[in-house]
Amino acid sequence: MSLLWRDRIQVFFAPGRVDLIRSYRGIKPKQADRRAAVCERIPGAPVWEAVLAQLKQMLANETGAELSIIISNHFVRYAVIPPQSRIETPEELHTYAAFQMREVYGERASEWSLSVSSWDPGTGAVCAAVENRLIEQLQELAVQSGMRLKGIEPYLTRVFDHWHNRFGNSRAWFALIETGRLCLASLEGGAWRRISNQRMWHPLEDELLAALEREALLFSTPGEAVEPVYLFAPEHPEFTLPDDCGWRVVPLQTEGPPAPLHYPHFLSAAVTGAA
Repeated sequence: MSLLWRDRIQVFFAPGRVDLIRSYRGIKPKQADRRAAVCERIPGAPVWEAVLAQLKQMLANETGAELSIIISNHFVRYAVIPPQSRIETPEELHTYAAFQMREVYGERASEWSLSVSSWDPGTGAVCAAVENRLIEQLQELAVQSGMRLKGIEPYLTRVFDHWHNRFGNSRAWFALIETGRLCLASLEGGAWRRISNQRMWHPLEDELLAALEREALLFSTPGEAVEPVYLFAPEHPEFTLPDDCGWRVVPLQTEGPPAPLHYPHFLSAAVTGAA
């Protein structure tokens, strides 16, 4: 079957939930079908095992499609890779990224699968890490389901790629919020400066303001103009910060290109409970 004619299945893979879109291609393309399912954690097992079982069930009657998977930030660890003019080959870049990840996370990073964004010797890159076992299980699921696995991508970098034209070259903040997790990145001159990926234990507004103030202490100076915060929070479509909070919020989900359909949307309180 020509790849141009393959149906496409796009998946968002997160604790307690799976979002799936199937797009039908061919001479008469059909409208995409969207499905979402929740699941409860398996006691004593990694959080992702229940999600994998749910996805396997949802793909049971699918075959011959092209499969793309977005991995929730719950399952990803990030680090900014500093510029290094002596990097010349992909192998050297991977070795350098692996060293930087060990510096941040210790020896446990040796059990992770690493991927690095587009490399620029002058601005560096971002490295994302996912547990090896999870990547292997997803690859095996694609083979068992008779699908071509197009890619497995981290949520943060995928959203950034979708809206990167909005950020420009000025100093800015990029906040990505999903159920129970806040990922906050600082950007300047088109380069990543720092990424914080944290669990949320308090109300969303309190968590985001505290994280912004904490990170701003590292990079901002007194008297600087109000900096924009590009916010993507599809599970909280009405969320914003107060006008007098000291930050200028730019909601990505309502401005610019629409979010892909398989990105997580608000479902119900049952999703939060399952997670």
